[in-house]
Amino acid sequence: MFRHTGAKLLLLLVVVALTGGGAALVLSGHGGQPARTPPVSAGSPTPDPSRPPLLASLPSSSTVPTAAGLQRVLAAGFRDPRLGAPPAFSIVDVESGQVLLSGRPGVGVVPASTAKIATAVAVLSATDPGQRLATTVLAGPAPGDVVLVGGGDPTLAGPRAPAAAFGPARLADLARQVRAGLGATVVKRVLVDDSLFTGPLTGPEWKPDYVGSGDVARVMALSVDGGRVQPGQAPRVADPALAAGRALASMLRTSAAVAVSVGRGRAAPGAAQLGVVLSPRIPVLVEQMLERSDNDLAEALSRQVALARGLPPSFAGGAQAVAAVLAELAVPGVSGGVDLQDGSGLSRNDRVRPAAVAALLVRAASSERLRPLLTGLPVAGFDGTLAERFRSPATLPAAGIVRAKTGTLEGVSALAGLVRTRDGRLLAFDLTADGVALGATWGAEAALDALAAALASCGCS
Repeated sequence: MFRHTGAKLLLLLVVVALTGGGAALVLSGHGGQPARTPPVSAGSPTPDPSRPPLLASLPSSSTVPTAAGLQRVLAAGFRDPRLGAPPAFSIVDVESGQVLLSGRPGVGVVPASTAKIATAVAVLSATDPGQRLATTVLAGPAPGDVVLVGGGDPTLAGPRAPAAAFGPARLADLARQVRAGLGATVVKRVLVDDSLFTGPLTGPEWKPDYVGSGDVARVMALSVDGGRVQPGQAPRVADPALAAGRALASMLRTSAAVAVSVGRGRAAPGAAQLGVVLSPRIPVLVEQMLERSDNDLAEALSRQVALARGLPPSFAGGAQAVAAVLAELAVPGVSGGVDLQDGSGLSRNDRVRPAAVAALLVRAASSERLRPLLTGLPVAGFDGTLAERFRSPATLPAAGIVRAKTGTLEGVSALAGLVRTRDGRLLAFDLTADGVALGATWGAEAALDALAAALASCGCS
């Protein structure tokens, strides 16, 4: 991160430039770190008139790039050998929706994590903006039993998790409520109920080492710290739900001499509620998913789309629900262009046309409901998965000007987002290189950054 006063001012200026005055990020007073939209109380949020949709602030007199102009400044970048082969791409003028330039337009490519853009659009469209994910504790079937019920919140923070600005629910708060509700009753057994989600725990065509390497946890409706062995570290536990139960048990144990067993089970119908904690609102979770490229959040949010549509909260149900919501939105260029098997983009079976991703970004630019998609996109050179990119002499001028979702799988590097050109025109783009050589990911990322930087510096008339 840039941590000097001059860099703070630069961040403020470039964000205002990108958003046309309705800055999507604000500066905090902590080390130059940009602060994202803070969590708010439950209920539908009131639109903030100081943050109009990006489309409303576009200067109508700005020059629209031409296909010939774009081709002239991008041609060399498209031939960059670090990409392995010419990328599939789509560049769209946000104000008019006009496709300005495209490459391999009819081809569905493996999107990697740019698939999360589709997941974000679907969950923001299908759920209430005030919805939160509840983790509850109910009285168990026998005296001394409690049942920890997962509501699908992978951001639930354990006792060792540091404070987080986006305000996740905390297991310690839940434990305090339970102790108060039980009074003198001694907890002897914690049962975990992770039955909200159904189906396989890992996605179709996920690499076997995704869980072992820490890219994602086994998808369960109950977990603490994203199923990690330690907060902030990659390795995941074998059973996130049971690990959450053990964490709660340790917090409810009255003395070292009293053993608290942990297993699976359910509460009886009508069981008394002993405690509940709520996640941040879904729009805030969407921002977190996009900024950090959080695979666990993506899968959880995909299942929320399924639940909203009365479908099984599984990989298959989530994929079906996301497809149905996108079809109902009737965004030009999206029909037939998004075929996902999971919510995160980890599946090698996912196929997306770059034109569809660009079209979803265009829709988000004119939709207050979809604004968290835009505010969640990492800012080039400043935060999220772009914090350490756009640092070379060729790309540094685009730092803060580009907001984009990254995507990386073996053989695939992608970048999709928004950029304001030198003439002030806002463009949506998706650049997906699907022929990247083994071990060449960093080079491919640098090549994609150079293409995005060329768009930022482009007059292209």
